[in-house]
Amino acid sequence: MLKQHLQLKLGQKLAPQQIQLMKLIQLHTLEFEEELERELEENPALEIVKEDPKEDEFSSLEDAYQDEGTASIETDFDVNEYIYDDEPNYKTASSNYSPDDEEFDNESLLTEGQSLYDYLLEQIHLVNISDEDEKIAEYVIGNLDTDGYLRREIKAIVDDLAFSQGIYTTKEKVEDILENYIQKLDPPGVGARGLQECLLLQIEKKVSSDKAVSLAANILRHQFDALTNKHYNKIIQKYDIEEEDLKDALDEISKLSPKVGGNFDTQTITINQEIIPDFVIQVKDGVVIPMLNSKNAPTLRVSEEYKDILTTYSHDKNSSEHKQAALFIKQKLDAAKWYIDAINQRQNTLLQTITAIVKFQKDYFITGDEKSLRPMILKDVADITGFDISTISRVVKSKYADTSNGIVYLKDLFSDSLTNDDGEEVSTKEIKTHLQEVIGKENKRKPLTDDALVVILKEQGYNIARRTIAKYREQLNIPVARLRKEL
Repeated sequence: MLKQHLQLKLGQKLAPQQIQLMKLIQLHTLEFEEELERELEENPALEIVKEDPKEDEFSSLEDAYQDEGTASIETDFDVNEYIYDDEPNYKTASSNYSPDDEEFDNESLLTEGQSLYDYLLEQIHLVNISDEDEKIAEYVIGNLDTDGYLRREIKAIVDDLAFSQGIYTTKEKVEDILENYIQKLDPPGVGARGLQECLLLQIEKKVSSDKAVSLAANILRHQFDALTNKHYNKIIQKYDIEEEDLKDALDEISKLSPKVGGNFDTQTITINQEIIPDFVIQVKDGVVIPMLNSKNAPTLRVSEEYKDILTTYSHDKNSSEHKQAALFIKQKLDAAKWYIDAINQRQNTLLQTITAIVKFQKDYFITGDEKSLRPMILKDVADITGFDISTISRVVKSKYADTSNGIVYLKDLFSDSLTNDDGEEVSTKEIKTHLQEVIGKENKRKPLTDDALVVILKEQGYNIARRTIAKYREQLNIPVARLRKEL
């Protein structure tokens, strides 16, 4: 039996243009440049205006907003007048230059690099080894991580050799090839199955007659746990040595590399890599002026040539071929207009967001002192701009600002707040800065415990619990007192 019933549902769907805008907003300058190049290749109806930007185009933020609004001109051309009767308005041009625009040479930034895998294969092919053992060695090399470690179980490699290579061998045979061939290759330490083995393989390549090297090898082989936990007194008592002898041994160990494959890259090596800031923040006479660095976003417009082509096809509306061609051109023209509009919205969103951040952190941009940072969360900026918190998160993601005090990562400007003894709200960034300063000045022979740090910060006006100190210390990648101890 068929039954009918009514059901009310509330749903929300994003239009393709909104999705495109969200995607563009979260891209930093270099990614945006790549995305723009890709769109220009895919859509011939979109083209760059070949003209030099004015040197004084943005003299202030107000000028930037004014230019932003007038840059997208309304066109008297309407694609739909040839196919439909409605007449929607589109923006068909976008000017995105700022006063500091310079031609960015993106050529020759990347060069081919030799991978660790290729480097090891070259060496193993020169070793006097049987064909079957060479194939096993090649397969083991292929299982090494990019840092040079073998983290797969030998038994799993034996099984893989049988199923995928048709080579039936034993665990002992693979271990023998690993230890007697692969671990003898350059760089020293390659093929290690753990940090201890990696360091031992390197120290064994050094002159064993040296007292410090010999002691270092013994410590790595027999007292590795005591070394990692910095139980120096235990090591001194174990070997009946002086503190100076231990310092010499530790100096030899510090010269070893924990990641021997770090000098190799499986794909490319970046030359002259630099951060391209997305924003430029200037300070003039105590006034902070935020601007958008849009040198990788040239002026765009809808192709006049494609408009003329559509006009030509429109004269013959009875031809199905001409109508199909006109529909194709219309799609490309619409896509070009939508893309230009999305770029305009992106620029406007970025400008409003950086303006709100500058308004919140004015003292910091003037002084450059991290202690001047005010507590600020995403919601604070969202309340000023009227944008959603998710939009603000996309804007600050992976973006940098060029200030008078250097390049600043936008996410570093956000922090929670705590109340000091004077009842004032201070940024957790400020507290972390004080914590780093205190630890940096401590006696490394007797590092400060978390309880001692609580007392010192309380004397400075920051009443913080020990577990909070531990959390901030971990966020700053500062180990516990025992592991900060030095001789």
